Amino acid sequence: MADNDAQVVIAGAGPVGMTAALMLANRGVRVHVLEAGEELSSESRASTFHPPTLEMLDELGLAEELRAEGLDVPTFQHRDRSEGLVAEFRLDTLAEDTRFPFRVQCEQSKLTRIILAKVADMPNVQVTFGARVASVDNAPDGVRAVLEDGSTLAADYLIGADGASSAVRTSLGISFEGETYPERYVVISTREDIQAWMPDISYVNYISDPAEWLVLLRTPDHWRAMFPVREGQTETDAVAPENVQRLMATIGERPGGWPILHTTVYRVHQRVAGTYREGRVFLAGDAAHINNPLGGLGMNSGIHDAYLLASLLADRLDGTLEEADLDVYDQRRREVSRAYVAVETDKNWRRIRERDETARQQQFAELREIAADPVRHREHVRHTCMVAEIARAR
Repeated sequence: MADNDAQVVIAGAGPVGMTAALMLANRGVRVHVLEAGEELSSESRASTFHPPTLEMLDELGLAEELRAEGLDVPTFQHRDRSEGLVAEFRLDTLAEDTRFPFRVQCEQSKLTRIILAKVADMPNVQVTFGARVASVDNAPDGVRAVLEDGSTLAADYLIGADGASSAVRTSLGISFEGETYPERYVVISTREDIQAWMPDISYVNYISDPAEWLVLLRTPDHWRAMFPVREGQTETDAVAPENVQRLMATIGERPGGWPILHTTVYRVHQRVAGTYREGRVFLAGDAAHINNPLGGLGMNSGIHDAYLLASLLADRLDGTLEEADLDVYDQRRREVSRAYVAVETDKNWRRIRERDETARQQQFAELREIAADPVRHREHVRHTCMVAEIARAR
């Protein structure tokens, strides 16, 4: 495919950009993906795939390959540092809603590699690495991507899936309103089996504590533990070996210390773009919305963006839709980000770090009541796993 022969240019080869690329390519659309990095990212970032996302990926022939790389997880737990298990929720209650009544725990980098292998031999897809989009020029009849090296690429439409610091969003002057949380998080990865210290835990656990809460997630390659950084602590101090070992010792005292694979500190933001569409340019994934990771909604919501947007663009390019019909993408997906993803993730954060003991016990009592009531149990799982929200957004 010639450099300027793309109908849709996609900035960013993460899970959102690559999902959009495959969907469009399957519909016969000519696609050019521009990735700033020299290769696909291998960072250990998002790792939870919810049932509606698995449904979408299955339509693209990806779900079984992803499952082969990941872990099916049938439950998730709310726990307390002192009291232990508070409530366990079962995803098999979704058996009437989905063919995938479970989460899949798998690093997002494995999905992008699966997709790259699928598009490698498709003549209507080109993926270029080391190609950072610096800005975009919008016009009534098309769009032009301007790369950092000064070269340009013209297309009918452009999808900005270039992350939270999106150059596409910035170049168009689209606002990114919201807040930055006061806490920073430190994420620690280990291959040590945490179930040896906590035999009854699930592969997905939210552990409350008024002083130092904890999230424990299992992936195929490691366990991931997420803690809050103490107030006043520098990033250097947070990832110092002695602090990392102190944090991991709150899970269990391991002779000789815990073997650590990786540590990182990051800030958490809750932000939503002022619009997901500006003329011929669309924002998706972290370029459009970023949120607290508690609940695993960010990447999933981004893949849902890609699923709807790619379908709309393919319909427009084959003449099924009018130009104005593409506005439905902004209307539906921005509302999901504002009314569901931002609200739910913020609620998860406030629950896990609650300091008032009366409020904590009220939350625990409510979670236990929900778990014990079959109807409420199912509705809670439908909500937290995005099943109910997908039904409303379509």
